[in-house]
Amino acid sequence: MLPASVVTIPRTELPMETIIGVLSYKKTRERKIEEKEVAKTEQPEKSGLAPRATVSEELSSTTMNNGKDSSGESTSSKERKRRKERDREERESERKERDSQQKEERRSKDKDEDEQDSDAEIVKVFDGNSSMRRKVFRTITVNRNAATKEVVEAALRSFYIKDDPGNYYITEALESEERPLDVFTPISALLTETSRESPSLFLRYRDKDPNKGFIKVYPGNLKSSQGYKSIPVSSDTTVDDVLEYALRKFGLGTTTKSKYNLIEVTMDNRVTERVLTHSEKPWRIMQQIRKESIHQMLKTRFYLQEKEDPHGSSIALFIGNLPQNLSQRQYHGILMGFIGESNPFVSIGPIYYEYGSVVVNYDNNEAAVKAFNCLKVSLYDERSLLVMLLPNIQAQLLADDRELTPLLVFVNVKSGGCQGMELIASFRKLLNPYQVFDLGNGGPLPGLYVFRNVPKYRILICGGDGTVGWVLQCLDNVGQDSVCQAPPCAVVPLGTGNDLARVLRWGTGYTGDEEPMGVLRDVIEADEIRLDRWTVVFHPDEKQEGEVKAVAACQILSNSAAEDNSSMFVMNNYLGIGLDADLALDFHNAREENPDKFNSRLHNKRMYVKMGLRKMVKSRSGKSGARHDLHREIELEVDGKIVELPAVEGIIILNILSWGAGCNPWGPERDDVFSKPTHWDGMLEVVGVTGVVHLGQMQSGLRSGIRIAQGGHIRIKMKSELAVHVDGEPWNQSSGTVTILRSALRATMLKKRKIKLPLPPIAGHDAEKDQNKEA
Repeated sequence: MLPASVVTIPRTELPMETIIGVLSYKKTRERKIEEKEVAKTEQPEKSGLAPRATVSEELSSTTMNNGKDSSGESTSSKERKRRKERDREERESERKERDSQQKEERRSKDKDEDEQDSDAEIVKVFDGNSSMRRKVFRTITVNRNAATKEVVEAALRSFYIKDDPGNYYITEALESEERPLDVFTPISALLTETSRESPSLFLRYRDKDPNKGFIKVYPGNLKSSQGYKSIPVSSDTTVDDVLEYALRKFGLGTTTKSKYNLIEVTMDNRVTERVLTHSEKPWRIMQQIRKESIHQMLKTRFYLQEKEDPHGSSIALFIGNLPQNLSQRQYHGILMGFIGESNPFVSIGPIYYEYGSVVVNYDNNEAAVKAFNCLKVSLYDERSLLVMLLPNIQAQLLADDRELTPLLVFVNVKSGGCQGMELIASFRKLLNPYQVFDLGNGGPLPGLYVFRNVPKYRILICGGDGTVGWVLQCLDNVGQDSVCQAPPCAVVPLGTGNDLARVLRWGTGYTGDEEPMGVLRDVIEADEIRLDRWTVVFHPDEKQEGEVKAVAACQILSNSAAEDNSSMFVMNNYLGIGLDADLALDFHNAREENPDKFNSRLHNKRMYVKMGLRKMVKSRSGKSGARHDLHREIELEVDGKIVELPAVEGIIILNILSWGAGCNPWGPERDDVFSKPTHWDGMLEVVGVTGVVHLGQMQSGLRSGIRIAQGGHIRIKMKSELAVHVDGEPWNQSSGTVTILRSALRATMLKKRKIKLPLPPIAGHDAEKDQNKEA
């Protein structure tokens, strides 16, 4: 994984989703009982401690106090509006949670009253003063004669706290006061004959010594292989004392104390942080937090942070959804029209012309945030611009560890069974979250830009064959500007067919049963292997100029030359003409019309079979529209020699020996005419299909295709319009010439090993605390 010390992010007031394009899939992360932290906008309590200010919505813990006062609260009107909106949303959420809890309590109470002989009692548990004020509690069911230890254990379970029950105690929770309870039977002592209310308890932390203890201090982004350090503190210990002790424990020397801050970070559904003043007293802070919320206490940490922003003065903004193939001057003019001449960027570039995306750089945080806010609400051709702040990897720090090979993870949440959301969450917990990118936000380009200076890394692509092609295509375009031009790629198969993943032994399809940690280990063990790639050029006849109907170039590389109207594509897996492509086109059109119905890998396969059967019935009635004389409609030339075609309805040109979700059309049989094919031999295999029944037999493993030819240069003359597909992306192609040449754009892939080797634990994942620290 990427060590935290080599990744820097801009210290701005913007939330994390602006930095790596985190999409919030809150509806899929239902947690019944987990509380939501409320932004602390109240006045300091009697202890005189400053309130904590919400800085980001998700996991970011490296923002700073730009435009804020010493308490950490923003002074800008926009920030205050955002806070008010967040507070309003949280209050509404808490109200709904209280209503739900009260309903559950009434149902349980009614059930208990029906069972007169039952000794069970429902008890409300508050984890601190904050939850009492907000009326947010957990309910436990215990025997009314239960001992204190039993009640404490039940309360800890309700808050998902795994800790020694001896560190906690309970008291009676009242609106105006807090009273100790009977040590032996606390619940029965609370019950009265006249009360119909459920008894209420406070869960409190038991300090061994209220005047002294230990706090954990983490190195944060500092380059340290050590985890946290336990620092002894007392009621009089200041932040200045903690800094001096912690720096000495981490081996950084106390003479550099003036270069560091101590920050308080609370990590939950959102991240709350503030810089502590040097006179504040951490032990009193922890005591106050414990009194307010046990849950918050367990989520609060102290981090060392350099005062000087390690990210540097250059801040990169990635901007997408712009028109394609404009000049640099045109892109510059469009962006300045949105941003305004008063806030110009320092530089523009790189520019990804084929994708309508650019990167612009600013030299200060305030200007970058201002530009971000302007662009985020801007439209071009009625499309919202995609804008992200990008993190920076300090590649020079990676050079010290030559054994370290970071992993760049791309996840397509829309592929196949739509399992990508779970994978994103899992990989961001196991790895540094800044090395996991959602392809729904800007595609592969932001991640490849962030890793452009890393000398050696691997890529894990979570998606179908089309997603793999998409990433390889982007590597083709940006690789020459990167230090590592051809990083090896592994695959987590999320698509329907997953033919390339099958060839590379990554499986037939991700089911969700595989442990993400196991996937990461497989990537570490995997062997590098070369994949031939092929350039496919479609040149229409002159009389049909302008009628080339090509699929959108989101997943296939497409360059058109205005002079001859040719279209060029890159093929990784296979190309089909005729029957096979016709079926793929029917499936593609059906999915485009009803995308919501094609969200299951099994359902997709069923639909494909259903369309095949429908095509077979129509074929027998003569209404299918399929060409039974395809051999008369095309001419095949392989390595300069004309090849006579048998009577077929379709041909398939193979680069890999997997097609149609695992079928091998070439077949396993050996003969003396053709050599044994591989996906790195510089040869393509041509097979024929006689009809829908033959297709079904091939996919069932009963028959192979008709072997026609094998060679490294293929030319096909199409005499009429025919269905065509490249790597599963279909369209109707007008008459013309198709030329297939071996491309100079080769790819390095990772092939999963059959025998797993024993591996040490992945660095940085020895404990849950390390995962959270990296986050």
